Amino acid sequence: MSEQPAPARPEGNAVSGNAVDGVRPGPTAPAPTSPLPAELTAALKRDSAGLVAAIVQQFDTNEVLMLGWMDDEALHRTMTTGRVTFYSRSRQEYWRKGDTSGHVQWVKSLAMDCDGDALLVRVDQVGAACHTGTRTCFDGRGLDAVTGHAG
Repeated sequence: MSEQPAPARPEGNAVSGNAVDGVRPGPTAPAPTSPLPAELTAALKRDSAGLVAAIVQQFDTNEVLMLGWMDDEALHRTMTTGRVTFYSRSRQEYWRKGDTSGHVQWVKSLAMDCDGDALLVRVDQVGAACHTGTRTCFDGRGLDAVTGHAG
């Protein structure tokens, strides 16, 4: 499968447009021409790089599969194509899950949390969700913790 090239992300500081230490950060606020509906654009609370955490969950088993990051364009692509698109912080580019691995995430529903700073993407996952080849990014990575009890 081939990936379509992603459009260039806005460069420079969202306020001044200037690079800081030679690095051009992503937008801290949505671009004035956000592809998202105005109400959603206003409700989203992004980090300093203009990204929102996207928790990915298997729709029928409720397994938490992974965490990815989306900007307005990645969310728009996810909302309009039926496939999950993320923004890679390390590669500084968009990537549609499954284009190279074949491990596609088919969108079943999308929700925003009460604060607007996280998204829940419920999917039908084909194959492994994790780049390491495990079903989820959390398989075999449990941490020791004291457990609590209700009432």
